[in-house]
Formats: sequence, structure tokens, C-alpha cells
Amino acid sequence: MVNEQKKFFIWALGFIAFVWIAAFVGFKIVEVHKVTPAKVAHYIINTDLTKLSPQERKRALDKLADMMNSLQYEDRRKMRLENEWRRLFEQMTDKEKEDFIEKTLPVGFKRMLDSFEKLPEERRKKIINDSLRRLKEAQETMAAENPRDKFARQNWGTNAPVISPELEQKVRVLGLKTFYNESSAQTKAELAPVLEEIQRLMERGSGLR
Repeated sequence: MVNEQKKFFIWALGFIAFVWIAAFVGFKIVEVHKVTPAKVAHYIINTDLTKLSPQERKRALDKLADMMNSLQYEDRRKMRLENEWRRLFEQMTDKEKEDFIEKTLPVGFKRMLDSFEKLPEERRKKIINDSLRRLKEAQETMAAENPRDKFARQNWGTNAPVISPELEQKVRVLGLKTFYNESSAQTKAELAPVLEEIQRLMERGSGLR
């Protein structure tokens, strides 16, 4: 009887150890494959589209789009504002820019535009104002976290606008959907953080109350 209990005890310990090891290995596998802002930044820094063939460029941009889509909203917003990201975007052709913007816009974005245009003018104005305010707060936080970075001071500092005053005026006057549909890929890229913030507020219902 004692031997049986000892065998069971050893077996139980072995099983528990196996479960712990399997869980640890599984965690490490997920950790290795999890997309993080640091991994996206590393990929962007080490990607030079000018040195790639058309096929390699497509694969590189498809991979980057998948990585961007895997990030949480706050991390994706930060990556869109990074200097290295802008450098890589400038290397894209107009067609690549269009494709990349389409691939990295959040799910349901076009439905959001339709819903936004149906809101009363005051509600639309409030959502735009709230979106710009929240992005401004995020920019100032990024500037504070990088006090020695010249790019951070110029582009995220207290006096730096979220988008250019001209672009903001066009969005307000022409309407978000019309302006987006008629804009260049470059303009859409500049507007992307604002668009995603608007969609986030719409989904939360923040602008509908």
C-alpha cells in the first residue's frame, strides 16, 4: 500500500512538472511570436525599400501591415507618429502608400465614415475636437518621454499641432468622408491617427452622448 502511494505521489509530481514545463514553453513561444512596438520599430529601421526588388517590397510591406494590425490601438498610434515610420512611408510609391493605408485602417472604418456623416453637425464637431485633444495629449506624453529627441520636441511638443491647420480646416469644411475619399495617400497617412481616434470614440459612444 505504501509503495502504491509512493508511486502515485511520484506520478503526480511528474505530471505537475510536465504541466508547468508545457505552460512555460507555450508562454515563451507566444512571447517570441507576439508583435510589440519594439519589434515593429526594429523591422522598420532595418527595412530599406530602395534596396528591394518589386516582389521583396511587396512581401516587406505586407509583413509590416500585418505587424501594425497586430498592435494594440495605443501602440499603433505611437508607431504612426514615429520618425522612422515616416521615413519608410516616403520610400513607398503612391500605389504602395494607398495599399498600405487600406490594409492598416481598422475594421469597419468605412462604415464608421458613413455613420459619422449622418450625425448632427454639433456631434461631428465634438468628436473631431475630442479626437484632436486626445491625440495632442498622447503627443505631449511622447515628447515628455523623449526630452532629448529633437524630432519629439518638434513634432510632439506643446506647440506642435496634431495635423496641419490647413488639413484640419479642410476636414471641418468639406466633411470627413468627402475629404478622405478625395485625398492623396500622403494626406490619408497624416490623417490616419485622427481617423482611428474618431472611430475609437464612435465605437465607445463617446461622441454620441
